[in-house]
Amino acid sequence: MKQNLFNIGSDYLKLMDQIQEADGEITEELAEQLKINEAQLQGKSIAYLSVIKSVEAFNMQIDDEIKRLQQMKKTRTNLIGRLKDRLLEAVNLFGEFTSGTHTFGTRKSSSIEVEDVNGLPKEFKVVKVTEQADKTALKEAIKRGEVIEGVELVEKLNLKIS
Repeated sequence: MKQNLFNIGSDYLKLMDQIQEADGEITEELAEQLKINEAQLQGKSIAYLSVIKSVEAFNMQIDDEIKRLQQMKKTRTNLIGRLKDRLLEAVNLFGEFTSGTHTFGTRKSSSIEVEDVNGLPKEFKVVKVTEQADKTALKEAIKRGEVIEGVELVEKLNLKIS
């Protein structure tokens, strides 16, 4: 019967309960079961690690593919820009023209270009303010013993594989 880590852990806890009930005495049978339990844990842990490494490698391949596709999109976007510039040059040189069912011409538009935002009068500026917690300062304050309402230091256990 294949066991997952939960079942292996559950079996281990049952064995520990049996040992505790026997006032810490480990019979040959319990010792053998502990060995089997440890071997199952070792095997299952290696299997889990293998799956983790495989999925991480696949995620790296996905990241590489995303980068490749983003570069491909950027190249194609640049091509579109250059082709539109060539068409605009042709319209500027020859004037409006029709080719097939398409008419190529120009239209006027306007946009504002600002050299120095700081030099503008206040009524022509928009100030955007974003607030976020200074987690480093908060952590240091809590470690010094300060109590800050709505903030708590949470200790976490993270998996370390070495």
